[in-house]
Amino acid sequence: MKAAVLYAPNELRVADVKYPQVGKGDVVIKVKAAAICGTDGRIISGKKTKGVRYPSVIGHEFSGEIVEVGENVTDLKVGDAIAVDPVVPCRSCVYCRIGKENVCLNRQAIGYEFDGAFAEYVRIPEVALSSGNVFKIPQGMSFEAAALAEPLACCINGQKNVGIELGDTVVIIGAGPIGLMHVQLARFSGATNIIVSELNEQRQQAALNCGATRVVNSQQENLRDVVKGLTEGVGADVVIIAIGIPGLVNPALELARKGGRVNLFAGFSKDDMAQIDVNIIHYNELILTGASALSREGYQQALTLISSGLIDIEKLVTHRFVLDEINEAMATAQKGDAIKIIIHNN
Repeated sequence: MKAAVLYAPNELRVADVKYPQVGKGDVVIKVKAAAICGTDGRIISGKKTKGVRYPSVIGHEFSGEIVEVGENVTDLKVGDAIAVDPVVPCRSCVYCRIGKENVCLNRQAIGYEFDGAFAEYVRIPEVALSSGNVFKIPQGMSFEAAALAEPLACCINGQKNVGIELGDTVVIIGAGPIGLMHVQLARFSGATNIIVSELNEQRQQAALNCGATRVVNSQQENLRDVVKGLTEGVGADVVIIAIGIPGLVNPALELARKGGRVNLFAGFSKDDMAQIDVNIIHYNELILTGASALSREGYQQALTLISSGLIDIEKLVTHRFVLDEINEAMATAQKGDAIKIIIHNN
């Protein structure tokens, strides 16, 4: 079978590899849709290394159809359409026991420790099945939409941490696919004003289509002035940084009102550091949170929101490529010419 194999940093090639061997508790699926994540670009460039192996197959946002079932698997069958939460918690460490499985000390992930979905077929290991990471796709949901449940679940985790409330003014910095998912979730949570900072014209329009009430090109307008002007000089209740640029952190803190909440959602590349004016946090009593991965509960919530039509995830898909075009797809993602890119098998 074909798979996109990462042999070393900046060395991703489509190659013929062995078809995965199904274990007694495993299933093998034919990948129907695999989405490119911003993290994939950082993995390929060598800027993200945790859990990354060489050679290996990456890709962790995906869905597919079961083609082979291990002899001990009883609740799934050949032909089932499934989506998979790729982050598998151990369920026994201190963090799993206190409901923080997304930061499990022993977590494993498909696309990292296990080969991922930029391939024709992928094995879903027994540990993922036994931990409840495999979900049947709701009736009527497309494979593309199901593949995007993973990033939406990550956004659900971030917004759970930052706590958007009815009537809040929310600022979202960056209108890539993650920023646009945050826009839709903020609208669903009852935010009144959703201000999006984005330079790209296409993404500005996408933000408005997703429910933003105001978009700002920070090269043409002063974002802080806009936010203050829309909040009677007070500032935003919530600020979400959805793009991993260290220089944006301090300006983002200045957008929040006293007692406001700021979520550093986007991860930085390895060795990137942000300078933070601690006095902004100290004197304004800001609440600062991060966001790491997702939970199985959040994944189920994401599927429910998508299948019910409350979150329109498919509107974010702008480009589709076949597996043989993986490097062209990655280059398109890096240039910012796309919002969400889906890889299909040839």
